[in-house]
Amino acid sequence: MKVTVLQTDIVWEEAKVNRMAVEQLIEKHCDTDLFVLPEMFSTGFSMNPMEIAEDEGGETLQWMCRIAALRQCAIAGSLSVREAGKFYNRFYFVCPDGTVYHYDKRHLFGFGGEDKQYTSGDERVIVSYKGFRFLLQICYDLRFPVWSRCQNDYDAVIYVANWPASRREVWNILLKARALENQCYVIGVNRVGNDPQCLYDGGSMIISPYGKILVACTDGKEEVAGALLAREPLDSFRKRFPVLDDGDDFKLLV
Repeated sequence: MKVTVLQTDIVWEEAKVNRMAVEQLIEKHCDTDLFVLPEMFSTGFSMNPMEIAEDEGGETLQWMCRIAALRQCAIAGSLSVREAGKFYNRFYFVCPDGTVYHYDKRHLFGFGGEDKQYTSGDERVIVSYKGFRFLLQICYDLRFPVWSRCQNDYDAVIYVANWPASRREVWNILLKARALENQCYVIGVNRVGNDPQCLYDGGSMIISPYGKILVACTDGKEEVAGALLAREPLDSFRKRFPVLDDGDDFKLLV
């Protein structure tokens, strides 16, 4: 299957403007099975959920459903969402048939005050789509490998992020580490541009289970890039070199 990453320059807290910009990019690259957008792609990484959060089923999720149905592909990315009086950094994975999956960010970025404004999720979410199993993760989750440890239960992990340029080398290294240690494809999507706190220079890429970069966006540039994910090489690699079978037996406590 083909996965396409959209490395976007997000206009601060302007959901309608950002949706329109993303839609224009998608129109130019319609030959894909899955589009992946950055973290909080409609607003930027805002700690102002009282003003920018959408209700569950709000305009941006409706837009994602419309795009998925129109293009007959899945679309994924996170939003600031309000539900039952709480706020979540919620990763939506929307299928072309209208099925919606979501994952609430587990590891909130305390250094940036995210834990003061948002509620942490407690469920690890894996989505099956077109023969692949995708683990959904958001930005800071990348630093916590236990949460993403593969127990033969997924084939690819998606990290959507607003990861600052000042810590870019960490992003590069940890994405490859997740691919190698879990024998899986890794899809990392980051933004470019500025917000009131940080500069972002991208680094969006898709990595093979061998830790090789299959495709990468140009640093500092709004860009779209796609790569093919294939089951046979992944299954063959895991069978031939069964590292996951020798992993530690553990249970996550959340």
